[in-house]
Amino acid sequence: MKSKVTLTLDEDLLPKAKRFARSQNMSLSELVENSLRKATDKDRRTFSLRWRGKFHPAERKDARYQQLSNKYL
Repeated sequence: MKSKVTLTLDEDLLPKAKRFARSQNMSLSELVENSLRKATDKDRRTFSLRWRGKFHPAERKDARYQQLSNKYL
């Protein structure tokens, strides 16, 4: 069941949002609904899961780096 909602937006944001929704082949309502679903999704991946494997250790050979990499990597 759908419900009507009134939103207040900046004057310059509304035309941009409508153009973006059109470019995605969806209505503005669908765009807002999808955005709210994503924002409230409890099964969203955590920050650490999203970034896991994206960073690689630097190529450093000093003793302090070696100690830290042995401890944390």
